[in-house]
Amino acid sequence: MPTVEQVEEMLRTVLEASEVTVTDISGNCGESFEVSVVSKLFAGKPVLARHRLVHGAMGDEMANIHALSIKKALTPEQNEAAAATAA
Repeated sequence: MPTVEQVEEMLRTVLEASEVTVTDISGNCGESFEVSVVSKLFAGKPVLARHRLVHGAMGDEMANIHALSIKKALTPEQNEAAAATAA
């Protein structure tokens, strides 16, 4: 089972992400994760394509994970706009 740190590193590296947050939601057994990713690679892509990129970035580790919940998959611009709205 992958660790939070391993999942974070995979997503950050493959997706060239400027921001990655990973939470183990399976009681620290590494079977279920919730992720938020901000990447310029998401630009111009619909939500489903972004989610496919996130799943693809996990590679073979997806076979060892029961669930991957994608809480956020935004471009840097969308993330800044969301932060400004929340403030």
